[in-house]
Amino acid sequence: MKILLVTRGAQGDVYPYLALADALVKRGHSITLSLPQDFEKQAKASGLNYMLQKFDNIGEMIDEAAQTSQKSRHLLKWMRRVIDVQFEQLIPLLQEHDLLIASNTEFSAASIAEFCKKPVIRTAFGPFIPGKNIPPPMIPYPKPHPVLRPAFFWKMLNISTNFMVKKTINKNRITKGLSPIPNFGMHAAGYCKNFLMYSRHLGSTDPEWKYEWNIGGYCFNDTLIYNRNAYTDLINFIRKDNRPVIFFTLGSCNDKNKNKFCEQLLSLCIRHQYKLVVGSGWSETGNHLKQNESFYLLTEPIPHSFIFPECTAVIHHGGCGTTHSVARAGIPQLIVPLILDQNYWSYRVTQTGIGPEKVSIKCNPRQLEKS
Repeated sequence: MKILLVTRGAQGDVYPYLALADALVKRGHSITLSLPQDFEKQAKASGLNYMLQKFDNIGEMIDEAAQTSQKSRHLLKWMRRVIDVQFEQLIPLLQEHDLLIASNTEFSAASIAEFCKKPVIRTAFGPFIPGKNIPPPMIPYPKPHPVLRPAFFWKMLNISTNFMVKKTINKNRITKGLSPIPNFGMHAAGYCKNFLMYSRHLGSTDPEWKYEWNIGGYCFNDTLIYNRNAYTDLINFIRKDNRPVIFFTLGSCNDKNKNKFCEQLLSLCIRHQYKLVVGSGWSETGNHLKQNESFYLLTEPIPHSFIFPECTAVIHHGGCGTTHSVARAGIPQLIVPLILDQNYWSYRVTQTGIGPEKVSIKCNPRQLEKS
């Protein structure tokens, strides 16, 4: 079967698709992977058949947003431009394939598949399916609310999502001879087959979902091409003595309090005779700190499965991939959620008993030490 895979965003969005594409090739399928320009190096190293997107250079978008005071307006304009170019670039590509697999952030995927008359699988790293029992994973209050029910939050999300993308999608649908959609969220979940890329033991599902769905577990980045010298240096630092090791990362996320948090964390580690490893990520977290006998700055991407089993605990932002990777390593994790579904995963970590309650990246040293 010829399969087109489409994803965009940051490392947590792209790396699982590299693993998925590799697994599909090994099963005999012919794949084309559509991914952002920032990941050309990883795509080349993987040996997979890939196409760089004209519509999503996320690194450039982040840089541009940082230079404007109207970040929300800039993001909205960028998102609508992405949808327009997706219709232009992906339709000819999908017409040469048998199946489309796209992440739930690909707002145009269902409409493009409908126009091409091809089946589509919509993947998600959280329960991003409208329902009655689970609120949208990106709201900051994932716990059950005594008054506001999950259906209310889904309604509010649909209103905001329709504002952001429905007009642009319908403009392109009409141009292609398709009827306009009344509601983006309902159309995306209803037209596609929904596949949840997380563990049923760590994440949650709603037995009353009325849309077609299945769950298959997380696609770990074990096959990621990495710098072996950087890995050797890291392991030597970890194993040079018997002190416990804390790993801290914000992944692809950024926050103005990141460096202060790093400083507090390092101070606590030194006081309690721990070692600290900071994965700097895209936002260069911890780059201002000087490396010493208690601190190691990891600037190269290395598969989590190689790092976490060597650590005592992990403190992180709460992305789906990092949450699953720490759980797989069988060590405690503390989440410092920043955006989107990270509050949901911090809630699930506490619910399942594999870590304490979340802390704010603005917390003081006493709160951090207590956690």
